[in-house]
Amino acid sequence: VAYLIIFHILFVLFVWTYWKSIFTLPVQPGKKYHMSYADKERYENEERPEVQRQILAEMARKLPVYTRTGNGGIRFCDRCQLIKPDRCHHCSVCAICVLKMDHHCPWVNNCIGFSNYKFFLLFLAYSLLYCLYIAATVFKYFIKYWTGELTNGRSKFHVLFLLFVAIMFFVSLMFLFGYHCWLVSRNRSTLEAFSAPVFQNGPDKNGFNLGFVKNLQQVFGEEKKLWLLPVASSQGDGHFFPMRALCEAQNPLLANEEQWEDDGIDEEPH
Repeated sequence: VAYLIIFHILFVLFVWTYWKSIFTLPVQPGKKYHMSYADKERYENEERPEVQRQILAEMARKLPVYTRTGNGGIRFCDRCQLIKPDRCHHCSVCAICVLKMDHHCPWVNNCIGFSNYKFFLLFLAYSLLYCLYIAATVFKYFIKYWTGELTNGRSKFHVLFLLFVAIMFFVSLMFLFGYHCWLVSRNRSTLEAFSAPVFQNGPDKNGFNLGFVKNLQQVFGEEKKLWLLPVASSQGDGHFFPMRALCEAQNPLLANEEQWEDDGIDEEPH
């Protein structure tokens, strides 16, 4: 009875998080980030690149946008005709700009971003526990098979197949979940891990790193009782994110210090 109760709890959480990861649609930037008809007409009719950059800079002046392109220009999506908020990227599969895009996951057939990143992490965690539980409960029958106590040929095949599949998925999920845990601890997305976001002072892969605790709260929220449940509790609206550079600029003592080491940013900003 205890085995069945634990099994069904893990199964319900597994299906629930998988469902939320699939059917939680990615959040697109708000209307204020889209070009107005007049700005769009002025931008498209202008052939000089420097004037186009100036038009984008004028539009971004009223927006909380701090990241830039590699050459220092405003991040603009030609396909969606909008100024990209910080950490927003265009998904070629979904054909939309996704807030805090992490990656497009073929396993859930959805884009993982601000709206469903927490659900995706919980899906990986409960899938990991689900596979571990199945492997642990089947292992004793594998021992019986190894010692010759199992005589039914069909049961032998079932035990071997179930144990092999559970261990195979457990190992693969363990590496994937561990990688995303590392990303959360550094407050990075998968795209930012490969290409550091560019600020006005240049690229900084730790630009959004606020310390371990605050990084967790960015994804899971401040209510710890909601951390393990697939309900929306992430901080913010996906358009603006606290940055370490702004926290340092508010403190003159921190502003003059050297760049923090990658492995040394574990304290919360003052």
